[in-house]
Amino acid sequence: MNVTRTFDLLDYALEKFPRKDCLAAKVDGQWNQISTEEFKKNATYLAYGLLALGVKKGDKIATVSNNRPEWNYIDMAIAMTGAVHVPVYPTISSKDYDFMLNHCEAKFAFISDAVAWRRVSQVVNNIPSLQKVYSFNQIDGVENWNTVLELGKKSEVYYKEELEKAKKDVKEDDLCSIIYTSGTTGLSKGAMLTHKNFCSNFQGACNILGLNHTHKVLSILPLCHVYERCFNYMYQYLGIGIYYAQNLGTIVKDLCEIKANGCNTVPRVAEKIVEGIMKEGAKFTGMKKKLFNKAVELGQRFEHNNANGFFYNIERMILDKLVYKHWREDFFGGEMKFFGCGGAAISPNLSRMLWCAGIKVCEGYGLTETSPIIAHADINHHKFSSCGPIVSNEDVKIAEDGEILVKGPNVMKGYYKNPEATSEVMTEDGYFRTGDIGYISAPNFLHITDRKKDVFKTSSGKYIAPQMIEGKCKESPYISQLCIVGESQKFASAIISPNFEALKIYMEQQGEPNLLPEALVKNEKVIKLIDSEIQKVNKTLGKVEQIAKFRLVTDVWSAESGELTQTQKLKRRVIAQKYETVINEIYGVEQPK
Repeated sequence: MNVTRTFDLLDYALEKFPRKDCLAAKVDGQWNQISTEEFKKNATYLAYGLLALGVKKGDKIATVSNNRPEWNYIDMAIAMTGAVHVPVYPTISSKDYDFMLNHCEAKFAFISDAVAWRRVSQVVNNIPSLQKVYSFNQIDGVENWNTVLELGKKSEVYYKEELEKAKKDVKEDDLCSIIYTSGTTGLSKGAMLTHKNFCSNFQGACNILGLNHTHKVLSILPLCHVYERCFNYMYQYLGIGIYYAQNLGTIVKDLCEIKANGCNTVPRVAEKIVEGIMKEGAKFTGMKKKLFNKAVELGQRFEHNNANGFFYNIERMILDKLVYKHWREDFFGGEMKFFGCGGAAISPNLSRMLWCAGIKVCEGYGLTETSPIIAHADINHHKFSSCGPIVSNEDVKIAEDGEILVKGPNVMKGYYKNPEATSEVMTEDGYFRTGDIGYISAPNFLHITDRKKDVFKTSSGKYIAPQMIEGKCKESPYISQLCIVGESQKFASAIISPNFEALKIYMEQQGEPNLLPEALVKNEKVIKLIDSEIQKVNKTLGKVEQIAKFRLVTDVWSAESGELTQTQKLKRRVIAQKYETVINEIYGVEQPK
């Protein structure tokens, strides 16, 4: 059968790849497995329940939830009725919920737990369209989602024919979801994605996984994130078992418990896992320490196609048995075949080291508006510093100013209630303007060099592309995040959020243990160390691009604290405002009295 609408996956998977662990999540410390049949049954009962509640085609239903099987039930139920799923991050502010739920005119909302309810409850009375909120967990004062499920079971006899009619009435070009972009500036825009957008994308890109119905994966990124949602559909299409990580702190434990064959991440997750490897290595002494350090050094020089030569390969084979094998088993579960990474650029040094250790990091690139995958590497088609080959059913070209343009069945219908913004991002001949600068190398690999709106001019009129410089600096194990500043100034500078775990280990080796972040950022040895890392990068840059000054800050940047978007991109305006005093001090600007 053809899969042209997202809910077609239910019948497709049940016919081709029925399995007892189609979905799985931890309940009371044990993995609770849901079969393909149970998945379809629960989604169908929920669809009956939604119809009984009066849901019609085109109605908007929001979810505010962590990753869990119930998210899939409601996602498919919404799609079957012809309604529109509006998934929202559970970590945003009440102000954002107010805007998004009002803007889309949500009729119902399904939330995960008490944490989400605390934020959503502050705005429910401000949303006139919202009829009811249901929760997946038991929350006092909030009706549980099982109410809708039981309503569906009781209503099956009344709504069975109506649901079949509703499903037939859903066409591939119908709206499936509105996903609000996490945007680095201003209010979020709601990207309207159709069934065709999603289905063309996950089917066009599913070969990248190298996995099949005998495998299982750990789902880590939020399902409201379009990148993970696309992979979620892809896994179902290929009959792969999906296990949902408990939280970011349990990823390594979860990977090892289920012996995952694959996962999909953002660079920060990969960095955290490698930080754990480095932390373990810092405890070694003697020969174990020497072997560990050699493994790290060898990894950072890794090249594909045996380009490092015979003696390098012999060293790698020996270290694989002594070191890398333990990394794979102790931190990745020992059966990892696909390690996807998107959302932002991953450090080439980090990628090289993981490839050398047998963890094949496959970078990808896309946007919410493109459903999302435009290009993605796989284990057989990979280049360092590239985000992989362009998806075969898409047309990508580079504009005269270097901007990446894309046309294809994956490109959104437009921004909800915002025709002006839609027209701004579409060319006259139907290409979507990504806003990213890049180029294409043979045979069909896409490379991203910067974000168009992030490029700025110094006072001398010279352009600086900050992302490229930031990416090089983040190859240092001692730098977690940094933001290049200097628009209309004489030189470029950097605000740096260090990797405090790595710095603590370094300072312990210098005989100064247990330093707090406040002390680390002022320590002369730390400043000298970071300066040496910056100078390594400066040697690879033109004079105007070089970082002349930098300042270390004690803050750990995150989406929750506001410096990063939900997809881990820098919010440059927020950072500029937060560290205005620091930036003014760098450039000798007198502070207002």
